[in-house]
Parts: sequence; C-alpha cells; structure tokens
Amino acid sequence: MIEKIIQIFKIKDLRNRIFFVLALLAVFRLMAAIPVPGVDIIRLKSFFDSNQLFGLLNIFSGGGLANLSIVMLGVGPYITASIIMQLLTMLVPALKELYNEEGEIGRQKFNQYTRYLTIPLAALQGYGLLVLLKGQQIIAASNSLVFLSSVFMVTAGSVFLMWLGELITEKNVGNGISLLIFAGIVSSLPVDFSQGYELFRAGSLRIDTLIAFVAVSLIVIAGVVVITEGERAIPVSYAKRVRGNRIYGGSMAHLPLRVNQAGVIPIIFALSILLFPQLIAQFLGSADIAWLSRAALAMAEFLRNQFIYGSMYFLLVILFTYFYTAVTFDPDQISQNLQKQGGFISGIRPGASTADYIRHILNRVVLIGAIFLGVIAVLPIIAQYFSGIATLTIGGTSLLIVVSVVLESMKQIKSQLITREYETF
Repeated sequence: MIEKIIQIFKIKDLRNRIFFVLALLAVFRLMAAIPVPGVDIIRLKSFFDSNQLFGLLNIFSGGGLANLSIVMLGVGPYITASIIMQLLTMLVPALKELYNEEGEIGRQKFNQYTRYLTIPLAALQGYGLLVLLKGQQIIAASNSLVFLSSVFMVTAGSVFLMWLGELITEKNVGNGISLLIFAGIVSSLPVDFSQGYELFRAGSLRIDTLIAFVAVSLIVIAGVVVITEGERAIPVSYAKRVRGNRIYGGSMAHLPLRVNQAGVIPIIFALSILLFPQLIAQFLGSADIAWLSRAALAMAEFLRNQFIYGSMYFLLVILFTYFYTAVTFDPDQISQNLQKQGGFISGIRPGASTADYIRHILNRVVLIGAIFLGVIAVLPIIAQYFSGIATLTIGGTSLLIVVSVVLESMKQIKSQLITREYETF
C-alpha cells in the first residue's frame, strides 16, 4: 500500500490530477460554509436535531444543507435529473438509441439534456426548501426580492457543483458527483466523533450501544466490499483465423459480470425517491387548506413508520439495481461485439442465443447483489429499531456511500498506474 502511494506521487501527471481534485473539493467545502442571507443558526440547529429527513438530505448536499449554504441543494437536482432521463430511455425509443447506439457523441448529447433538466429542478427544489424553512422561521427574508435572490443563489450553487463534479470526473480519479457527496460526509466525521465522545463521557451513550454501532459499521463496510469486488467470470473462446501463412487467435479469455454492476447508484436513487414524498409532505403540512394539510401529515406519519420505510427502501434498492444494470449493460451489444471479434461461449450459439445466455446469468448474479445490497442498506434501520439510536440510519447510508466511492476511486487510480507501467515497459 505504501509503495503504491509513493508510486502515485512519483508520477507527475497523476499527482497533479489528484491535487487538482483535492483543490476542487476544498472549493466546494469553502462554498458550503457560506450561508444564504437571514439564517437563524439556533433555530436551524434545533430543526435539524429533530428532523431525520433533513439529515438524509444533508448527505446528498455534501453537508451544505446543515448551515443553509449557497450550495445547500448539493448535487441532489442533478441526481434527480439523471433518474428522470434514465427512466425516459425506457419510454422514449429515440433517447434509448441516443444513449446506447450513437456512441460517445450520443452520450454527450444525453448528458447535455440532463444538465438542462437540472436547472429547473434545482430552482423548483430550492424554492420549495426555502419556503418550508421560511415557514419554520429559520430564514427571515425581509422582502420578495431578497427571497428570490436566495432562490437564484442556491440554484446557481447547485449548477456550479454539477460543473465541479464533471471537472473531477474528467480527471479519472473517481466519479465527481460521488466524490462531492463523499467530501461532505467525511468533513462531518470530526464533529460526529467529538459529539459521540462527549455523550460517552456524560453517560448518555452506553458502552453496549457504542459496540453495536461499531459492529454495524464493520458489517456494512465488509458487505459493501464483498458485493463490489465480487464477479462471475464467463469463459470466452476466440476462434483461430488464418491470414496468409500465419494463424491468429485461438486464445481464451473471460467476460466478467460483476455482482453489483451499479455500484452505489441504487442507494442514491432509492433515497432520492424516498425523500421526495417526505419533502412534499413537510412542505404541504403547513398549508392553509385543511384537507391538504391533513393528507400531508398523514403521508408524513405513514413514511415515518420504520417498517414501511425500511421495506420500501429495500425494494427500491433491488429495483434500481436491476434498472441501472439494464441501462448500462446491454447483453445484445456484448453478444454482437463478441461475434465481431470472433469470440464465442462454449456450447452456446453466437448471436441471440449468446445474448440470452448472458442475460440469464446476469439476472441471477445481479439478484444476489441486489438482495445483499438491500439488506446492507436496511441493516442500520434494523439496528436502530433494536438499539433506539436514530443516528444509525444516517450513519449506515453514509458508510455505504463512503466505502463504495473509495473502492471506485482506488480502481481508477490503479488502472492509471497499470497503464503507465505498460507505457514504461
């Protein structure tokens, strides 16, 4: 490990990329410390301590929501826009063709549409959050102009983070959006440890509760590593080809099918979907229309039930694991590529039969990964039910994101090291 770190910093290009990414993350954390005008810090802290929903929202904002900064929306609108666009690929054939069949240019156009959609979503989400917080007397907007300027600032902040995330992704040391969320989670660790230590010293946190929290954390970390690194290898043979007096091919390889093809994306998607109705219920709970307010409060109470919330979370993680895998991994395209390269799976006919075989294996492998990931996702909720610690739910979600992001970044950096070793050789 130490040798790899030394090797990373010996390579000038890779070292510069890492420092550039760290500088962008520092810019993000600086912006997360700049609040919108008129924030009542005392009311804000009290509101967050009593509201688990906004604690989860704070994860996706990268810690920017905790002090109502100008980047309080974080990358949430961009994630929502990505979900909508990928759902539309299932409904609009032209979008599916653009995403899957038109190569890199098609992907760039698809990503551009996602950016365009992010702007109105950020404005809408920013307006709703600020109205809700203004109703709680956390924000004191003196007039409509000040309020609208705050909406404009948080919208611009979200678009700016989207741009930062893409700059980070271009450096090939990790996914930019995931790293921004990761930076927000990690930045809160010193405060969390300090608060936990103070509670332990004061006797409010028992030793058995602390042991349970550590045990759950270790289980989540081990589980994420197992499903992220696990794969099923399908043997692929390449036929011999005669060109002139020489014979080419005849080699053996394998097609790796990862147990969790989607990484941390299903967790982010599932939480985004779960948070949306809760946010709407919070917003409409203070409405002047009696029946609308009652319906919103009933919805909030319904989603506050940990069994219902955990069940929906579990099912959504499984659903989005399959959905994202179907969008990003096309067995038909893999089968065509193998056939063009002269590759085949022993005992399986090339073409449609190969695609059906890969799809059959993929569905079984992804089922294991999806169930495992769903269990890990709800494990903190189960621990909370038995221990009564509300922070375990948020901590479990954070661990899932942090471990997956670290593994993904390590793989990308390792691949660049291997590439440079080949170049040197």
